[in-house]
Amino acid sequence: MTVTAQDIRRAAELLDGRIVRTPTLHSRTLSDIAGCRLWLKFENLQYTASFKDRGACVKLASLDEAARQGGVIAASAGNHAQGVAYHARRLGIPATIVMPAQTPFNKVRQTEHFGARIVLHGADLAESYDHAVEIADREGLTVVHPYDDPAIIAGQGTAALEMLEDAPDLDALVVPIGGGGLIGGMALMAAEMKPGIEIFGVEAALYPAMKQCLAGADIRTGGTTIAEGIAVKRPGEITREIVRRQVADILLVDEPALENAVLMLLEIEKSVVEGAGAAALAAVLENRERFAGRTVGAVVSGGNIDSRVLSAILMRGLVRQGRLVRLRIEIQDQPGVLGAVARLIGEAGGNIVEVYHQRLFHNVPLKQAELDVVLETRDADHVAAVLKALSDAGHPATMISSATGAKVG
Repeated sequence: MTVTAQDIRRAAELLDGRIVRTPTLHSRTLSDIAGCRLWLKFENLQYTASFKDRGACVKLASLDEAARQGGVIAASAGNHAQGVAYHARRLGIPATIVMPAQTPFNKVRQTEHFGARIVLHGADLAESYDHAVEIADREGLTVVHPYDDPAIIAGQGTAALEMLEDAPDLDALVVPIGGGGLIGGMALMAAEMKPGIEIFGVEAALYPAMKQCLAGADIRTGGTTIAEGIAVKRPGEITREIVRRQVADILLVDEPALENAVLMLLEIEKSVVEGAGAAALAAVLENRERFAGRTVGAVVSGGNIDSRVLSAILMRGLVRQGRLVRLRIEIQDQPGVLGAVARLIGEAGGNIVEVYHQRLFHNVPLKQAELDVVLETRDADHVAAVLKALSDAGHPATMISSATGAKVG
């Protein structure tokens, strides 16, 4: 089975008016940070908040009447699930979705909202897919594969058509890779529209399945990632051959880089993005020398992030940036000293969030105490100023690592 640029153009005609034509926008601030001219394709603005709307719509529209009446089934960690469920409801097709048992609640809830029957099964997408095939055989359902299907690939490829229409000067595209449907379709379309453009894939460092597969290595993946949308263990058969021919390189990004990219997109672009959706930006920021001076298009592929995960990323980001710190302060165990320390911190511009007054359980002299104080600050320089103010007043203080409790500096 093959996919052509003409298939993608036909898919674009079919999708016209049925999905959102998401914006491709130049980010001045992120361009300055990354050292390139950076354009972002905001697929998180699709109705179901991911690019998966494209392929799901094209695939379901291609089904004959018997398949539509019989119903469809898909396996997904969330975004493909929502795309299939939404367009199945729109077209009047019964849909069943098999999701890994630990899928974030918000993705399960959203998929149920679109009227699909939900089956939670398996530790990962591979196990969920195998279970979906069993159900399909038993109930006569049509399996809608998340990436290894020509109609799905053609639908996803329309994102490149829009990007290059909106930003024709792009000389590189950076695209997340899970099973390869998005990058496969986009690479085919981009190569036809602009020969010579370089395509880069991005995988989570814990799930480098496509990179390992193309290198002829055993596929070894696993671990907890915030980029569950691209945590795929089985690259597609069709997609891997497209990637082999069309993609210049596959870049790997670790968890801190993914967290940082999610935080930057929220703070700078005011855009809520999931871990997989931030992978392309993370790769550009982690490979500045590779993209320096170029005109780069990065796909923000989805925005379905669990609120608890987003909250944790925000707080951890504040810690890494020195905007939320924990100080350990040595004080005399006398009346009024605690108030004096609080006044010193306030005068230095720090905002106290939490205070732990240790008298009994730390190894400190009898007439001394230790304060663990969590502060909101502006940045690392501001932290240094607070520490100096405390030290000058006779209250030695040390910044404590939030992860280990070890003293820093």
